[in-house]
Amino acid sequence: MSTENLNQKEAIEKLKKLSESARICMFCTDLDSHPNSCRPMSLRETDDQGNLWFISSDQSHKNFEIQKDNRVQLYFMNNSDSEYLSILGKAFIYKDKETIEEKWSAMANAWFDGKDDPNVSVIRVTPDETYYWEPKVGKFVSMLHFATAAISGQKSDNDDGREGTLHI
Repeated sequence: MSTENLNQKEAIEKLKKLSESARICMFCTDLDSHPNSCRPMSLRETDDQGNLWFISSDQSHKNFEIQKDNRVQLYFMNNSDSEYLSILGKAFIYKDKETIEEKWSAMANAWFDGKDDPNVSVIRVTPDETYYWEPKVGKFVSMLHFATAAISGQKSDNDDGREGTLHI
């Protein structure tokens, strides 16, 4: 693995690419308790400033926990492309009609009675610390290198991965 730390525009582009290709993350709250509370959440979008947006019920444990302590940890895993992302950040809850209207998705109808449902809230996560892992040459080429090494009985000298910090 080689380290490639990214800043500002490049960091936001990488964050957007990795989070939106994975789409689902483990959204963890109540970080001081062990085990902390984690649940799968579907990402609505990652905006051009690096904020991650989610639609949530204001009656969920997650929302109550965010109101007490807004520190959250998100883990995105795109296993099909061997891409991974860890985000420690702060969560902010929105209940205003304008934000709900802007961030609404037809998929949210599976959990709510439309965007006017009184339980709808929107969560914005602003990253403080972000770390990523991804293949340098794509999963297929990486697997080819590993398969060749396994068949030949030799260790793979393929440095096929990249990891680093995203400074947003």
